[in-house]
Amino acid sequence: MYKYSLIAGGVLGSTGIILGAFGAHYLKTIFTPELLNSFETGVRYQFYHAFALIALGLYARYFDQSLNLAFWLMLLGVIFFSGSIYVLCFLKANGDVGLRGLGIITPIGGVLMIVGWLLWTLNMIKLKS
Repeated sequence: MYKYSLIAGGVLGSTGIILGAFGAHYLKTIFTPELLNSFETGVRYQFYHAFALIALGLYARYFDQSLNLAFWLMLLGVIFFSGSIYVLCFLKANGDVGLRGLGIITPIGGVLMIVGWLLWTLNMIKLKS
């Protein structure tokens, strides 16, 4: 097992629950529907990758070290993608537009997640039955 991947998956999953509940019960009172939808997208992708990192950790023994790169790409991708969405939602809700350039981080995070998934897929292709 790849311990760090399992730990990261657990942290992403637990914080995803906290953020999702926070959004459902409190943020809907201060966010516009559009901002709440964006926030929920960040939470959803965080959850997808929590499960992916747990699977990666459970099956890591079947793969070589190239799976480490997939782990880091997915983890950094979630931090950049979901994290930037969370920050931007709070900034927009407060009328602060000073850090709008932060929005460029979101697609970078998306690309990192995609490349992580592609590395995972390449490892699966190499796997012998």
